[in-house]
Amino acid sequence: ELAAVKLSANWMAACGASGEDARLYDTVAAVSELCQRVGLAIPVGKDSLSMRAAWVEARRQGEVQKEVVSPVSLIVTAFAPVTDVRRTLTPQLRLDVGETELLLLDLGRGRLGGSSLAQVFNATGEDAPDIDRPESLIAFFAAVRRLKQENLLLAYHDRSDGGLFVAAVEMAFAAHAGVTLDMEGLCADMRTLDVDGAEKHPEHFAGRDQERIIRALFNEEAGAVIQIRRSDREKVTVCLRDFAVPHAFVGHPNDADEIRVIRNAKSIFRASRVALQRVWSETGFYMQRLRDNPECAREAYDGILDAADPGLSPKLAFDLSALANDAPYLHSGARPRMAILREQGVNSQYEMAAAFDRAGFEAVDVHMSDLIAGRQTLADFKGLAACGGFSYGDVLGAGQGWARTILMNARCRDEFSAFFQRPDSFALGVCNGCQMMSALKTLIPGAEHWPDFRKNRVEQFEARFVQVEILPSPSLFFVGMAGSVLPVVVSHGEGRAVIRRTEALPVLRYVDHRGAATETYPLNPNGSPGGLTGVTTADGRFTIMMPHPERVFRRSQMSWYPKDWDAHANDASPWLALFMNARRWAG
Repeated sequence: ELAAVKLSANWMAACGASGEDARLYDTVAAVSELCQRVGLAIPVGKDSLSMRAAWVEARRQGEVQKEVVSPVSLIVTAFAPVTDVRRTLTPQLRLDVGETELLLLDLGRGRLGGSSLAQVFNATGEDAPDIDRPESLIAFFAAVRRLKQENLLLAYHDRSDGGLFVAAVEMAFAAHAGVTLDMEGLCADMRTLDVDGAEKHPEHFAGRDQERIIRALFNEEAGAVIQIRRSDREKVTVCLRDFAVPHAFVGHPNDADEIRVIRNAKSIFRASRVALQRVWSETGFYMQRLRDNPECAREAYDGILDAADPGLSPKLAFDLSALANDAPYLHSGARPRMAILREQGVNSQYEMAAAFDRAGFEAVDVHMSDLIAGRQTLADFKGLAACGGFSYGDVLGAGQGWARTILMNARCRDEFSAFFQRPDSFALGVCNGCQMMSALKTLIPGAEHWPDFRKNRVEQFEARFVQVEILPSPSLFFVGMAGSVLPVVVSHGEGRAVIRRTEALPVLRYVDHRGAATETYPLNPNGSPGGLTGVTTADGRFTIMMPHPERVFRRSQMSWYPKDWDAHANDASPWLALFMNARRWAG
């Protein structure tokens, strides 16, 4: 419900400066009135009320007092509980459901003041968007919620950051598809403002079609663009009329991969989706070229040129439905103990524990201080999982500080060595744990060929959702999974594999959206040769990898996955197989 939405307000003002206290008072009063009428609460916030700087400059004519006063500003963040994160609406257009249409839900009056368009032309304008009737915002929320509950919405994008045109092209970018915007109905019905701020109707602007089109495309009033099935048009319009939400049919996806704007069946604007996406990304490219590795910046920017890029394209070499039912051994009562190992700065222990618990282990939190002090011993555990994060802030190199707490402590070194030598033990190292275990290769039988991990080629920390291929290997974690191509989370600054021995036994490699091994950024986020991002030992008991399977072992953890995966129960993603393989091996 809308009442469940809470707001956090960050106020900034130059209190004490001439006129600023009154402006702040008026702004607080306006926000308070809106929240009361809509039924929203602001339980938390932050104030910065000294946004003023003053100094004295020496000039030939004497000292000059200078002052900069920041205008009153407010940043509001909204948060609320949700019942199912998998039902989140996104701007990605659906192209697999037959004929669809785009609707604009429009709560505004076509005002352009303060818009991105105005700023491009170094203007601000006087007629800024506003919530003229708070009741309309309540109705808008309720209508969208009902449409979603009745499965009538395919995609959703806010209109208030660039206007209708920007919202539509961003939806096209997300889907790698074209969009046609038809302005006839919207321009015929829209109300606009004259320069004096008085409301005017279209007939007042006879001969001013261009202004109406510009206002319709680029005003940033409250509103949203939604995608619906054409067959659901009547159901959707009945709902919107019930809630008195102003709306207009404004277009549809097209298969020409072009952005088109038409009126009266005549073309007003036409450009390739790729060309506009390059324009949209150009500023970011130039910034990244200065900040990061310029070759990586160019590779990412040029990737837009591939108009036929299929996007993430998972491929399963095993039956996902097999993960929907718990294996018989999970009901036997036996739960092998699994050490979820962490150190200062590690942050993925909860996800790792949940994944191994789901697979039938007894996951136990084991901090390095417990082992050093003797409160815990690895002799009590069947397996070990070294988790991701930033142990000791990576100040000695990723995972190096963690490894040194083991190698330079005789008791700890002997305990880890004994664990690795046991024929019934196994271990998984992920991200920071991967880097740490690589530094322990002298203690791990068969690990002498493992690579070191160095700074990403892009020279920045990378947090992405990328695609990897599972390779044939002896790893106990990947039995029956070879040949699968799966999306996975990566989150590291030093993941580039430096291979010193060609005998390395790979288990994972980054692949492009067509399934080919890649070194191209950002499909390969760290630049590892051949896409290498995971290795194992000859007996398969010890495996290390940079990606985070524990962060995606449930579908609800994934930012995207194929819709047909929802046909399987238990919310299991294909990555759960990795943890269940370990449980099967443990017996």
